[in-house]
Parts: sequence; structure tokens; C-alpha cells
Amino acid sequence: MAAENRMNLAPVGVWTGALDFVPAARARELAAELEELGYGAVWLPEVAGRDVFVHLGLLLSATRTLVGATGIANIWARDAVAMAGATRGLTEAFPERALFGLGVSHRNLVDDLRGHRYDKPVQTMSAYLDAVDASPYTAHRPETPVRRVLAALGPRMLELAAAKADGAHPYFVTPEHTARARSILGPAPLLCPEQAVLLETDPERARQAGRFYTAIYLSQPNYVNNMRRLGFTEEDMANAGTDAFVDALVAWGDEDAIVRRVQEHFDAGADHVCVQPLGLERRGVPDDQWRRLAPALTSLGRKQ
Repeated sequence: MAAENRMNLAPVGVWTGALDFVPAARARELAAELEELGYGAVWLPEVAGRDVFVHLGLLLSATRTLVGATGIANIWARDAVAMAGATRGLTEAFPERALFGLGVSHRNLVDDLRGHRYDKPVQTMSAYLDAVDASPYTAHRPETPVRRVLAALGPRMLELAAAKADGAHPYFVTPEHTARARSILGPAPLLCPEQAVLLETDPERARQAGRFYTAIYLSQPNYVNNMRRLGFTEEDMANAGTDAFVDALVAWGDEDAIVRRVQEHFDAGADHVCVQPLGLERRGVPDDQWRRLAPALTSLGRKQ
């Protein structure tokens, strides 16, 4: 993919699962506010809440320029024809405003939750992308490309993201991972890492909230293996992580501290950083943090 053919994606977006916890009408209002605040994209997860493509369509229809992205749409949730229909349909309706993060998910969310059989991730994803590309589509076709990025952590999935997608959306990573990912992807593909943040200057409160976040992902072998590749030990990750581990994954403090961490991702090669403000209450909507952070974050970007 040549750099001139990349999606024009603003530098900073918001990654949030909180919009699933409010009525759809309120989620649309919040998406419109994110757009007004200057964020370039809203990233939505998928586990067992609203269908992520239905949710994306609701939010895109309530905004004018905001990019709606999936972070991450589970490929086991849809066969290739269904995925082709969803992504092509949304692309046709919202040209250059839909970005599809696709991932192989995790064994417990595939075998246990969905009743499928988790298989070799890279081979499965590669074959799935080929099947999506070859799928029939009888509706009016989009006039712009379907934009997709892969949930890629390890070298082989990152290589696949460069070969068969528009780039990568690494989740639960550090700026060091961003630098490694850029070296594998090469200069052209999009690199959109997620970064958890928290406007809280009290270390104890910040790390307590941070451990709610790290505990979720340290229960998944894919993330643990990636942390090992980055040099973290079993001791670092025990009991939801040492203070140093939490600090590496969650940027907390005042606005300046959070800006520094996000800029580290850009300096390491990110094109777009998906900022995930954490709430001190696990299911709350962190809209106050979105507002407070917007003036500083929306002015950041990768230095060319």
C-alpha cells in the first residue's frame, strides 16, 4: 500500500466500550460531542454487547466527519460473506469514514462464548481475508476502498497486516511495541495503537483503576505472550501487575503526563493513537476526561 493511498485519519481518536452502557440515543449524542471536541475517530469493541456494525452505523449517522472504527470486530462472529456485506455496506454509506479493525480474538471468546474452534491465528486470518475479498456482493457497491486494519501484536500478524490490510491496530501495548510494529510494517501502512489513560494524580487511586484494566487483559494468553516479547516477566505481571507494569500500560497523571505518553507513540511511528480514558468507576462514561483532554490531545501528531 502506497502512503498516498492511505486513509486520511486524524491523529487522535477515542477507544471506548462505554457507549454500550448507555441507551443508543445517548450514545449518538456522545459520538457527536466527540466530533465537536476534535477527536478524529471513535473505536468500538465487540464481545457480547451491541452488534459492533449496527452500533457503528448508529454513530456514523449521528455525525458528519467522525470516523467510526471497530476495535476489534471478531472474525468468528461472522462468516466471510457476512463480513463483506457489513464492511462494504458501511463503506458505501459513509465513504472514508468507516475503518474496520478485525481480529482473531481469544480462545475463551471463540470456543466457550461462540462455540467455534479457535485455530492457528495467522493462517486463519489470512484465509479469512481472502474469503472476504472473494465474497459476492449484490448491493450497490462502494466507490471508495474498504479500509481494514488487523489486531496485530506479534511479528507474523504484523507482517500479514502490511500484506493484506491497511495496517494494524495493536491493543494493550507500550510505545516500545509501537516502534517494533513500525519496523515490521514498514513506512506506509497505518499504525493505530491503543493507549489507556487516566486523569488522576494520586498514585494509589490511579494504579487501582489501572489494575482493573490490566487484570482483564492479563487473563488472555495472547496479551501475556506479547508482554513477554516486550521483556516483562511473570513477576511483573503477577496480581494484575506491579506498579511499574501498570505505569507502563496506563498513562496517568495530569494532562501533560498523558500528552507525553501519547506523543511517545507518535515518536515511535504511530499514525493514529486510540486513547482510552479509564473511569474510576468501571462502567461509567468518562466524558469528563474526553472533554478535559481534547484541547491537548487533538493538537498532537506524528512528526514527518
